[in-house]
Amino acid sequence: MTSKKLRQGFLNFFEKKGHKIVLSSSLIPADPSVLFTTAGMQQFKEYFLGKDYNPPTALPRGAPSPYGKRVASCQKCFRTSDIEEVGNIKHLTFLEMLGNFSFGDYFKEGAIELANELLNSKFKIQNSKLWITYFKGDKEVPPDVESKEIWQNLGIPKERIYGFGREENFWGPTGEEGPCGPTTEIHYDLTGKPCKKGSKCIPNCDCGRFVELWNLVFNEYYQDYNPPSTLYSQPAHPKKEKKLTPLKQKGVDTGMGLERLAMVVQQKSSVYETDLFEPIIKEIHEQKKYTGPTCVNLRSERIIADHIKGAVFLISEGIFPSNIEKGYVLRRILRRAIRYGKLLNLPKNFSIPLAQKVIEIYKDIYPEVKSKEADILTVIQNEEEKFEKTLEHGLKEFEKAVSKVKSQKSSVIKGIDAFHLFDTYGFPLELTEELAKEKKLKVDKKGFEEAFKKHREISRAGVEKKFGGIGREATYQATKLHTATHLLHAALREILGKHVKQMGSDITPQRLRFDFSHPQKMAPDEIKRVEDLVNQKIKEDLEVKKTEMSYQEAMKSGALAFFKEKYPDIVNVYLIGNFSKEICAGPHVNRTSELGQFKIIKEESSGSGIRRIRAILVK
Repeated sequence: MTSKKLRQGFLNFFEKKGHKIVLSSSLIPADPSVLFTTAGMQQFKEYFLGKDYNPPTALPRGAPSPYGKRVASCQKCFRTSDIEEVGNIKHLTFLEMLGNFSFGDYFKEGAIELANELLNSKFKIQNSKLWITYFKGDKEVPPDVESKEIWQNLGIPKERIYGFGREENFWGPTGEEGPCGPTTEIHYDLTGKPCKKGSKCIPNCDCGRFVELWNLVFNEYYQDYNPPSTLYSQPAHPKKEKKLTPLKQKGVDTGMGLERLAMVVQQKSSVYETDLFEPIIKEIHEQKKYTGPTCVNLRSERIIADHIKGAVFLISEGIFPSNIEKGYVLRRILRRAIRYGKLLNLPKNFSIPLAQKVIEIYKDIYPEVKSKEADILTVIQNEEEKFEKTLEHGLKEFEKAVSKVKSQKSSVIKGIDAFHLFDTYGFPLELTEELAKEKKLKVDKKGFEEAFKKHREISRAGVEKKFGGIGREATYQATKLHTATHLLHAALREILGKHVKQMGSDITPQRLRFDFSHPQKMAPDEIKRVEDLVNQKIKEDLEVKKTEMSYQEAMKSGALAFFKEKYPDIVNVYLIGNFSKEICAGPHVNRTSELGQFKIIKEESSGSGIRRIRAILVK
C-alpha cells in the first residue's frame, strides 16, 4: 500500500466515523513559545480547554472548536529533539503526523477502539504484532488502569502490556504551557525475537526490535509552565511551578507518523526504505556511483535525505538560513547535509536534484513546495555554495583545535574555539560537537554561549553607535530614518510576501540600511512599488503610537519581532496606523508626515538568501 493510499485511508476512515478533516497548518506555529509545529494538536490547542475554561491570569482561554467535537488531520511536523538519532530506522526531522482528536466527545475507550479497528481492518496490522504501554502513575497523577483494561478486553494479553512513568507515557504540553495528560502507546514488533536482554526486551528496549507506531494522548490536565530547552529558543518567562490543573473538558489527541506506518505496512526495515524516501536515496546512489552499502555510508545517506527534505519544507514556509531561531535550524540541517555529502564525495550542488525529488514526492499533497520551487532551489544552492567555500578551511581549523586540546592533555574543545568556527567558518555549534564526538572529545558549550553573548553585546554597541546614539542622544534625522525602516519593512512584506523578515539594520543620520530575507534580486518594478507604498503611507500622515505590554501579549496581538532572544518581559509595541506593528526599543517620530520623501538608492545582496536596501529621506 503506497504512502498516498495510507494517508488517504487514515483520513477516510475517520471521516466515516464523524470526524471533520482539517488541512495541515503551517510549520510556523501561532504559539510564540515554540519554534516549529511539532505535533498535530498544536493548531487545535485552545479547543482542548473547552469554551468555559477560566484560567489563572496570563494563561490562554479556551475556545469552542469551529470544526465540531471530532477532527482528523495529516499535519506537517518538524522536530529537532531527536536529530542525533536521524539515520537509524525510525527517526526524522520532517514528518507527517496522522491524528484524530476529540474535544469533549469520546475519551479513552473510544480512542483505543477506533485505533485498534483502523489498524486491524484498514491496514491489516494484527494484534499479535502489537505491544502496548500505559501510564503507571506517580505522586501527582493516578495510574491509567482504564486503558490497560480496555486493551486486554480487545485481546492484547497482559504479558504484552507494560506501565511506564512520566518520561515514556505522559505527553505535553507543547510550548511553555498547555493541555497534557497520560498516554497509551501502540508499539509494533518488527522481529518477534527478543534481544540479549531476554525477558527485559520490552517496548522501551533500545535494540531496534520495536517501533512506536501510534501515541494516544488523553488530555486531562493543564500544565502552567514548561521551560524551553534549546540554546536558540525564545526566552523563558519567570519560573512557575509546572502545576497540573484538571481540565473540565477531557480530550483525545493522537499521533501516528505516516513514515512509520508506511514502514510497517510496506514491510520495510526502516522509514528510509519506504516510497517516501526511496527516490531520494536512489538519487544519492546515482550521484556517488553507488558501490554498495557500508554502515557509515548508510547513515550518511539517510541524514542527507532527511535534512534535504526538512530544508525543502522549511524554505517553502518562507524560512531562510540565518544565525538565529528558525533560520539557524535551517542552516544547521543544510550544513550538516553538506558535510555528509562531502564524506560521500558527492559532486558540487548535489543537493539540488535531491530537493527536486522531494518536491516531486510531495507536490500533489503540499502544493506550496511546487509553487515555491524556484525559491527553494535558489536558497539551497546559495547555502551549499557559501558553506563549500569555508568548509575545507573550517575543517582544517577544527583539526588545529583538536591538536591544541591533545597537546594540553585535555578532552574538551574550548568554547572560544568553537565560537571561532561558528563566527568565521559558519560551523553551527552542533556540527562542531558532532565532529568532536567523532574524535571522542567534548565542547565547552557554556564557554561558547559566553563568547556568543559577548559578541552580540559588542555588535549591539556598534549598531547603537552607528544609529547615532539610541534614546536621548538620537538625532532627529536618525529617528526619522528609524521610523522609515518600519514602513519599509511593512511595504516589503506587502509587495514581496510574508516570508520577508528583518535580518538587520544600520542607521546613521544620513541614510538607512535594511537587511531582509528574500531569495532573489528585486525587480525594478518591485523596488518602485515598495518606494511608492512607503511614500503613500508618509503622505497619509499616520499616527505613530507606542504601547507597553508583556512580550506574550505583544506576540498574540500580531506584533512582528525577529530578535526574540533579547527582548525583556515588558516590551514597547509601535503601531503606525494600521500598516505596521512591531516590537521595538528605538526612538520614533510622532507622525509619518514628518519623514519627508523616501527614496531607495540601492538594492543588493547581503548574503545567502538575504537582500539589502539602502535608502535616504529627502525634504
